[in-house]
Amino acid sequence: MKSAVETLNPTRVRLTVEVPFEELKDSLDAAYKKINQQVTVKGFRKGKIPARVIDQRFGRGAVLEEAVNDALPKFYTEAVNEAELNPLGQPEVDITELKDGETLAFTAEVDIRPAIEIPDYSGIEVTVDAVEVTDEDVEKSVEQLRERFASTNPVERPAAEGDVVTIDLQAKVDGEVLPDGVADGVSYTIGSGELLEGIDEAVTGLEAGGEATFTSQLKGGSAEGKDAEVTVKVTAVAARELPELDDDFAQMASEFDTLDELKADSRKRLENMKQYDQATQAQERVLDELLKLAEVPIPEKLLADEINTRKHNLEHHQLGQMGLDLAKYLEIQGKTEEEFDAETKEQAEKGIKTQFILDELVNKEKLNVNQEELTEHLMRRAASSGMSPDQFAQAVVEGGQVPMLVGEVARGKALAVVVEAAKVVDTNGEPVELDDESDETAETVEAASEDAPAADEQAEGKSEA
Repeated sequence: MKSAVETLNPTRVRLTVEVPFEELKDSLDAAYKKINQQVTVKGFRKGKIPARVIDQRFGRGAVLEEAVNDALPKFYTEAVNEAELNPLGQPEVDITELKDGETLAFTAEVDIRPAIEIPDYSGIEVTVDAVEVTDEDVEKSVEQLRERFASTNPVERPAAEGDVVTIDLQAKVDGEVLPDGVADGVSYTIGSGELLEGIDEAVTGLEAGGEATFTSQLKGGSAEGKDAEVTVKVTAVAARELPELDDDFAQMASEFDTLDELKADSRKRLENMKQYDQATQAQERVLDELLKLAEVPIPEKLLADEINTRKHNLEHHQLGQMGLDLAKYLEIQGKTEEEFDAETKEQAEKGIKTQFILDELVNKEKLNVNQEELTEHLMRRAASSGMSPDQFAQAVVEGGQVPMLVGEVARGKALAVVVEAAKVVDTNGEPVELDDESDETAETVEAASEDAPAADEQAEGKSEA
């Protein structure tokens, strides 16, 4: 077999392949055998029809077509391997010559991973937020904990903000009570904003037994989006009482004996959270700078596929679970369809560039993923998906997604190499020392790639024609 490669552009090539006819022998034998099992000829047992009879009855062309279709993937793969290409997706194959007993020639155009020159990233400098926990931050954290331990006691007075009221609701549209517009015994905290717009004003000042009517746009149900006349009746009013901030509260709400110990622990937890956020911020900003330095051409079809994948996932998975369509989502976001398309394209380009350049860095630095790293990453992904590690692992194996997970961890390690070489300072001008947590950097890579761009999936098909 002879093959040659013509570069059409930085991300697409044309393979020209010539195959001596004798190399089709195995595929021709398989074609005759397959046709033998599918047809019946009087005077011959099934499966025992001679080749010459098949040629006479069904035509040599049908046999050649079957043989070529069987052999093409093998010859294509051999040509790809010989040229050391990294194809993306399926090739466009065109048979240019087929002479019975002489030769088979074909061309195959396919997108490839572009050759990328890793830039000198040692000079990258980024600034991140300083880790600062104020007394106010600590007080707010403790107050949130205090709110969780609040109790309610019935009161005989008009309802006020912060009170918990028990209410009955009835919604009418065009004077008719909606089938799903009645709810009794609903518990609601005034000022929480968790129910209908206008309800806070309606119930404030009402005592048990009081009633009010107001107009509000319905957020869901059979008349979603319509204005409804809502009647609300207060059946009970309860005041929320917060526990005293003292050592007794600390013992009740935590494992600490004193309020000072509880506050010290809150401060430490807030510092850890801000350090994590700082590390994530550093990784994201270093990645952005790396992408600015590198020239990364993107195959047009790959980009189009990635954009379509992102739109499909948003419309049919994320928004579907929230009961929204794209038009409603854009209305809530205050975006036009053109702005949404531009943002989606920008995100898709960033995801593909991130994968390409970090994969190249993995190869250059010869980074490997060991079993422990893969297991830790799998467990974190399982936790974020709401599945048990065993369930998630089974789904990954059955879906053939193990290489994808390995790729995520490897890219995380590659980004960690770049972050380690970068100069990171906080807004106070102080140097920031970051731990080498490849799993955290893998999370940053995931955020940029959004569940791995289409390049991962298209690379799976490189051996198929």
